[in-house]
Amino acid sequence: MSMNDKTQSPILALQQQRLLLDMEYTADKETFRKQTEEMGLMRLVKRGDAWCPLRVGRSYYNSLNQLVVEVHRTADTDIEHNFEFGRPVMFFRLIETEPKNTKIKYFSFTGTVSFVDGDRMVVAVPDSANIVDMQGVENVGVQLSFDETSYRLMFEALERTMRGKGRLGYLRDLFYTNQKVERFTFQSMRFPYLNATQEQAVNEVLRAKDVAIVHGPPGTGKTTTLVEAIHETLRRENQVLVCAQSNMAVDWISEKLVDRGINVLRIGNPSRVNDKMLSFTYERRFESHPDYPQLWSIRKAIRELRAHRKRGDEKYHQKLESLKSRATELELRINAELFGEARVIACTLVGSANRLLDGMKFGTLFIDEAAQALEAACWIAIRRAGRVVLAGDHCQLPPTVKCFEALKEGLDKTLMQRIVVNKPDVVTLLRVQYRMNEEIMRFSSDWFYDGQVEAAPEVRFRSILDLDRPLEWVDTSEGNFELGIGNDELGFSNCELGVPEVPSPDLFREAFVGESFGRINKAEAHLTMQTLQDYFERIGKQRLLEERIDVGVISPYRAQVQYLRRLIMKSEYFKPFRRYISVNTVDGFQGQERDIIVLSMVRSNDEGQIGFLRDLRRMNVAITRARMKLIIIGDSSTMTRHPFYNKLFKLCRE
Repeated sequence: MSMNDKTQSPILALQQQRLLLDMEYTADKETFRKQTEEMGLMRLVKRGDAWCPLRVGRSYYNSLNQLVVEVHRTADTDIEHNFEFGRPVMFFRLIETEPKNTKIKYFSFTGTVSFVDGDRMVVAVPDSANIVDMQGVENVGVQLSFDETSYRLMFEALERTMRGKGRLGYLRDLFYTNQKVERFTFQSMRFPYLNATQEQAVNEVLRAKDVAIVHGPPGTGKTTTLVEAIHETLRRENQVLVCAQSNMAVDWISEKLVDRGINVLRIGNPSRVNDKMLSFTYERRFESHPDYPQLWSIRKAIRELRAHRKRGDEKYHQKLESLKSRATELELRINAELFGEARVIACTLVGSANRLLDGMKFGTLFIDEAAQALEAACWIAIRRAGRVVLAGDHCQLPPTVKCFEALKEGLDKTLMQRIVVNKPDVVTLLRVQYRMNEEIMRFSSDWFYDGQVEAAPEVRFRSILDLDRPLEWVDTSEGNFELGIGNDELGFSNCELGVPEVPSPDLFREAFVGESFGRINKAEAHLTMQTLQDYFERIGKQRLLEERIDVGVISPYRAQVQYLRRLIMKSEYFKPFRRYISVNTVDGFQGQERDIIVLSMVRSNDEGQIGFLRDLRRMNVAITRARMKLIIIGDSSTMTRHPFYNKLFKLCRE
């Protein structure tokens, strides 16, 4: 039975979800096994999935009474890594078996990332881990391990929801059927600093007894609206739970709530490490509590008592139990105060299963960026809530699904999408955007939002240069570009690129560099840099620096992103501007904006194959990051066979 069948019962639909999630789990685990066995260490390092070699620093017990060890990356520090709080890791050592041949030997324990800041990482390890074996040893490394925990929690959440009674069972049946939602009735409240649709969205959140959705297209002030909705909800409720799929999204909404003067307790460590972010984390608050030194002393005494236990000591168990009882009492007292003072508990969806939240219920759960979360992950948090408010945009980035079969069967269909279809009356679309020049915005509005989104007057005509076209497409299919690659300052020759010296359309053909990195188009990367340099010359170097005009260089493919970063790092021209230039994938730019966006499409082939660029939601993100100037670099003969890119190309060339 299809997931899209509206007559499907909630239980059957959830069973289907579980089946698809199991397919994803199996495929993900197998992919991880193959990558670990076949990819090789250098590829893992280049992907950002491993650090090697490491300097292993001190070990100690943190405020959660976990044994942790500090490690420092000593090479390849220019590569963006994928380590973040909560991810499982494995330590290993490189052993030379014969000249020019090494073998990886894994240590017998796994750890969990507790903290990451640049090239320093703190990893929680079991008490039994022999840290001494790693300290002072050469050629030690760490790599990401397969994340069993997240899958286990999602499976458990689906099972719990299928069995659910009471409020959980009610919400399950409500979300999966056309059953009418209930609302409170009261006169609309006025919020002078919000526009009409933002104001409507806040009022609809306050009226909702069961569920409300804030649908925020790019630049429409979704976060502003959500913060206001949370602030007003806290006038009626003592405490709310705020979740998102990623640590970055949780950080973003948490910071905005703190700026509003709301007491936030962040469960789990932030991805952006600074004093402001750390100040409202659970660990930092716990360590700052007046009773913590006493608790630390008791925990130390427990560890010493266990380490120096004497045979035949009859009082050992009595002493141990007495100390453990005092430690538990202090821990409960500290937690009661921290959670009692907090108005917002903020964490990832998976983080909502943290033991610290055991037994806690909330009147309202807010899920930010709900369109990026697998449905199973949402149910982890929903079990703690009386009603649910979802915010996001299902026309932007979808959840990450690695198994093609599971994707085809609809695993990427989110709970937000499901409710939008079944309950259109609970959805409020934010219609005024404050980011983009109207010409950049118009295409996205027409294609994805039925032309309902409009530009605010103050940004409608914003531009960097007078009489400048906000939208531009540099067409590589024309093949008449003098790149000057042969002897340029970047240090790459046409020979290295594997292309002829004479410019031609063949110069811009894509190359495949493996499943992990996807496609690359080196000539297009050079043209991207040249195009950006030409535009900088038009603006003027002095003005760029004085006005701090910022730039985002985006490509859908990781290999292209890494190559573009190399080009910028090697270029003397871009050296003064590097701090204002960010290069990343589309996913890496979610939620961000820049004055100028340059988009390298990469795909160029005779068959018109564009791969995952057919997922237009991803492209919606890419083209809506620009405030004033969007430059697309790509092969029109390949891209325009798809109606979306055909329309976009024609608009750029009008």
